[in-house]
Amino acid sequence: MKSTVERLSPTRVRINVEVPFDELKPDFDRAYKKIAQQVNVPGFRKGKVPARIIDARLGRGVVLEEVVNGAIPARYSEAVSSAEDVSPLGQPDIEVTEIADNERLAFTAEVDVRPEITLPDLASLTVQVDDVAVTDADVDEQLESLQARFATLTGVERPAANDDFVQIDLSAAVDGEVVEEAATTGFSYQVGQG
Repeated sequence: MKSTVERLSPTRVRINVEVPFDELKPDFDRAYKKIAQQVNVPGFRKGKVPARIIDARLGRGVVLEEVVNGAIPARYSEAVSSAEDVSPLGQPDIEVTEIADNERLAFTAEVDVRPEITLPDLASLTVQVDDVAVTDADVDEQLESLQARFATLTGVERPAANDDFVQIDLSAAVDGEVVEEAATTGFSYQVGQG
């Protein structure tokens, strides 16, 4: 089997594969065996029909089609594994370019591949980091924010004062009747915050 790889773009290649017919003998044996299992020919048991009878009854084209369908996936995989720097990313688009009976089978497979990526020399890059000026006010602001976020609430026995958190049960009434959809319980509110 001969195969060549042609780069169509950085992410697509065409693999040309040519297989001589003498390498396809096992594929022909499998094809004849499979077809013999499927056809009924008077005078022969199922699966025991000779190859020449299959050719005469069904035609050589049926056998060639079965051989091609069986041989292409294996030969494609073999061509990909023997090619350097080809990592397919999907299913190939396969086109049979030549079937010369008793000579050769040729096909092309176009497939998307991983692109080659070359990283630049990172040692030659320079990075400039600006100094950050942090004031005491910035630190105090962040500390207050953290304290407020992670603070725990404790109950007290005195009237509510500014900045205290209170839990409120709210309800609304229209013409003396309570509206259930407008009621809430356990609403948390910080006194003096809007």
